[in-house]
Amino acid sequence: MSQKITVTLVAIAAIAAITAAGIYYQNHQASQLEKSFKRNTILEQWNEFKQKFGKKYADQEFERYRIGVFAQNLEVIKNDPSFGVTKFMDMTPQEFEQSYLSLQLQQNFNAEKVDGDFNGDIDWTQKGAVTPVKDQGSCGSCWAFSAIGAVESALILNGEDKNINLAEQELVDCATTPKYENEGCNGGWMDSAFDYIIDEKISQTKDYKYTARDGKCKDTSSFEKKSISGYKDIPQGDCKSLLNALSQQPVAIAVDASSWQFYNKGVLSSCGSRLNHGVLLTGYVNETYKVKNSWGTSWGEKGFIQLKSGNSCGLCNAASYPLA
Repeated sequence: MSQKITVTLVAIAAIAAITAAGIYYQNHQASQLEKSFKRNTILEQWNEFKQKFGKKYADQEFERYRIGVFAQNLEVIKNDPSFGVTKFMDMTPQEFEQSYLSLQLQQNFNAEKVDGDFNGDIDWTQKGAVTPVKDQGSCGSCWAFSAIGAVESALILNGEDKNINLAEQELVDCATTPKYENEGCNGGWMDSAFDYIIDEKISQTKDYKYTARDGKCKDTSSFEKKSISGYKDIPQGDCKSLLNALSQQPVAIAVDASSWQFYNKGVLSSCGSRLNHGVLLTGYVNETYKVKNSWGTSWGEKGFIQLKSGNSCGLCNAASYPLA
């Protein structure tokens, strides 16, 4: 090969190498810019999240960990149009379940069908029979809020003042094992709460304030208390009986709320059936259930969630309602 040809080939190889290096540098720079932009976007969302929900962290290292969890959850909420940034975005699914999904499922022994032919719409919130949304905090007391919500509604429909506000904390402190098989902030069951209210009646929140933690059962003998005469369970999986009962009053239900961590608005369609949370069924409109939760008004649709018709989230599998 002549010296001229060799020089030419070397020059071409050098130009190719320089071009490749340039392309690599440009791609690398673009990749770095993209990563930097993504980091900045996540940090902006993180700061908005902290401000909106009043979040504070013990130290920078712990906050960095929570930012990582937040970033992972941002990827999750892309998968469902009903998902959004909630106050639980800095929690792993395991942490969320441990703190909020502590229902202790028990057998419904006195289940019976509810006669009727419900085929329309009902929304008890529009009829003034549902009390305001409350917040259980980080105490696993969903069972108490579900039961109290059902009792408040039953009493309103029986003529009680619409501003009635009964004491979940009394159930947390007093409706405990061994007699009632509840464990306060570690979970419980709505029927056991009804049993306690039948036996002991229930105080009002103004006299027995909610603390979101386990406490010693107070002497309530001087308090004005309310009661129920009994309760009924709905047969497992009997959605027709559930709707017939709902046509009479709001109903305490158990659900699988594992996917509710990120619920923001609209109809939630992706649900399991592993019952782990107690809530209150308050309506059925346009073939969609309306459910009152106990995670405050900043969650979901001002504290409510919409579920598709049928046995969505297992809501027909363990339902009961009190008798005023």
